[in-house]
Order: sequence, then structure tokens, then C-alpha cells
Amino acid sequence: MAAKTESDSSALRVAYVPGVTPGKWLGRWRERSARPLDAFPVEETAAEAMLRSGEAHLAFLRFPAEGYARPQGLSAVPLYVEQPVVLAPRDHELSLFDELDLAALAGETLLDPAEMGGAGIGVEVVASGAGLMLLPMSVARLHSRRDVVARPVRDAAATRIVLAWPEDADSDTIQEFVGVVRGRTANSSRQPSAEAPRSGKAGKGAGTKSAKSTGKGTGTAAGTRSARAAGRGGRTAGGAAPRRRGR
Repeated sequence: MAAKTESDSSALRVAYVPGVTPGKWLGRWRERSARPLDAFPVEETAAEAMLRSGEAHLAFLRFPAEGYARPQGLSAVPLYVEQPVVLAPRDHELSLFDELDLAALAGETLLDPAEMGGAGIGVEVVASGAGLMLLPMSVARLHSRRDVVARPVRDAAATRIVLAWPEDADSDTIQEFVGVVRGRTANSSRQPSAEAPRSGKAGKGAGTKSAKSTGKGTGTAAGTRSARAAGRGGRTAGGAAPRRRGR
């Protein structure tokens, strides 16, 4: 079956993966353009395929922030880096800290959202106490619940949100939407869209800043899982201590 093209429909079709909130961009588009816009959520595993088949003209996609390579055949504009967090039951000892390092998760069962059938089901499994799960903060907020806490992980792999569209389906309309997302004003002239590099690392400080090592009595060393040890301010080899939550 031949892929759909932009001319097959009067509406500009924009897909977005979970955790992306494109409302402000959609609002700006509707203020500036008379062309209808159809925006819809899509699972990460299906988003790129929808672009290639023409079911979506553009899509907000999620890729690793470091070592990111633009998929062949797609143009892409990098937008922002997402903070990774770990999800744990509210009564878990990790809930005592504001943020931590990956070493603090040593010995824990880490769940794979894909194997769980998606982040939503994965969060339910976390709430049951069966394990912990790493997610982008935006996705964790989407599935937030009272019996699960999310804590930033300073050295976990971050993710990046990009706006992508097929190279062979570029058009003035697509570039107009790209301009809206990039903050181009209605009166500004069109500039060539930037593409994400084929490889490279996220800039220093992308996402949230890593906290400085805590002071006396502020927490355990990364990798120390005992809450009692946290109270003593003990340290082990492995990096900066997690920041303990204030009372």
C-alpha cells in the first residue's frame, strides 16, 4: 500500500509520544493557520512507523540524549532533554532522598516498561512492590499515583524529545509548523530548519543539574540501601551521596 501524502487530507496530522504536551504549539498553530490540525497520542514503538507510512505528517519522538543518531530518511529538530527518574513504592527507603545515583539502585529489581506492556502497567507493578522502574520524568508524571514516588537519578541515561518528519515529504506547511514549535514569529521569514546531528552527546548540564555532595549527616553514599545507615551519614566507595529529603 502506498504511503499517504500530505495532500491526501486537509488536516495536518501530528503524532506525539507519551509525556509530550504539545498544547501550546497546537494553540499557536490554530491562531496563525486556517488549516485544520489533527493531533493524537501514539505509543513510542509505533511513532516512527506512522511517519514513514504517512499516517502522521510530523511526530514528537523520544530518543536517547547521548549518542543520538537521526533515523535515516527523517528530518529532525531537537527540542529538549528529559530528566530520568526512578519510581519506587512510597514506603521504599529510596523515598527518603531527594535525588540519587544509579549505584543506589544496586541489588534492586529494575523493571522494563516494554516488558510490562507499557509505562502505565509498569507503574502499577511498582506500586505492588515487585520492583523499581526508570522513566523520563514527563512519563512518570503522566502516570503519577499517591502510592508511588519518583526521584531524579543524576547519572541515568537521559532522553531527548525531537520533532521529526520524512525528508521526502517536506513542504511549506510542515515548515510552518516546525517554525511554530521553534518559536518563529508569524511575521518572521522562514529559515532553514536545523537537523539533529547524526551523532553526538547531550551538552553539559542538559536536563537538571547534578547536586553537590551532601554534608555531614545528610545521607548515605550512592549504592547504600539501608535507611539506618543514612541516618549515620555513612559512606562507601561509589560517588556522591544521595540528597536526603528535608524533614
